[in-house]
Amino acid sequence: MQNVVLLLARLLMAYIFLFAGYNKAMNVEPTQQFMQHLGLPGFVAYLVILLEIGGGIALVLGAYTRIAALLLAGFCLLTGFLVHFHPDDPGQMLHFMKNASMAGGFLVLSVQGAGRVSLGHVLKLKMS
Repeated sequence: MQNVVLLLARLLMAYIFLFAGYNKAMNVEPTQQFMQHLGLPGFVAYLVILLEIGGGIALVLGAYTRIAALLLAGFCLLTGFLVHFHPDDPGQMLHFMKNASMAGGFLVLSVQGAGRVSLGHVLKLKMS
């Protein structure tokens, strides 16, 4: 049962990143503008897209899950603090707490790994 739950967790956690990364890739300019608004160079948008889509695919496949989970945990915390941490705005704080919760789930995956229902298990990848 544990391996089925790990598969379900990976799929549920990957969905938001695959969805967001795909949408950003189809229209990257608003993301570039937002990065610049945050004081970051516009090319960071492409790194975000790569992380969201690449990390999402790694989770779905269960390959290099531990690495992807650590990167996505960091991404969730970073975006939570940079974008959503506004204590005077309950809506933004809800998004901040969502990001913090997702980071917690990713930290669990980084320790637990993908489980047996994964490409990493089949290929005997060390970081899966």
